[in-house]
Amino acid sequence: MANLTRSAIKAALIKLLNERPLSQITVKDIVSECGVNRNTFYYHYQGIPELIAEIVDDEADAIIQSHPTLDSLEACLEAIAQTAMNNKRAILHIYNSASRDLYEQYLWEVCGHVVRIHMNTILDGRSIPEGDLAVIHRYYTCIAFGCISWWLASGMKEDVLPSLHRISELEAGFPEEIIARCLGGKNRQTGPDV
Repeated sequence: MANLTRSAIKAALIKLLNERPLSQITVKDIVSECGVNRNTFYYHYQGIPELIAEIVDDEADAIIQSHPTLDSLEACLEAIAQTAMNNKRAILHIYNSASRDLYEQYLWEVCGHVVRIHMNTILDGRSIPEGDLAVIHRYYTCIAFGCISWWLASGMKEDVLPSLHRISELEAGFPEEIIARCLGGKNRQTGPDV
């Protein structure tokens, strides 16, 4: 029963976020939308920021579970962009609110995870030095985060998929070349992950 109540509260906030900015949504609006009382809301959540954090975590988990392998940077970026497009207004309302840091943290974690899946797919069981793997992972996570952040900052006005496709075309073969260099011992990076 508690999970159903939490789901109803989250669904109510997402619905409201698709209608108006976060700054115009109160706990009263949320409980009214889902048909529970304020005490029930506060039994489950300390406030709206905690509710947003849980919604963002749920979205990250959904992306991770639905993409066990990713064979290209384009697939990584599309997985993230598609989730954002499914609730475009809600995402923009969170992104353009005081809770932007929550969304950026979620975005960074998701980018890091999908890049890790992508790297594991490319490595296909091969092993490269941990320092090299950390540098490569950080590099591609920054690219993914930067591409999606730019799109969000521009208001998601552009159809981002053609740009992602072009990026993928331009960088085709590059990850494999990097891995080949790591396996050959060239340009090896060591040291702590920054």
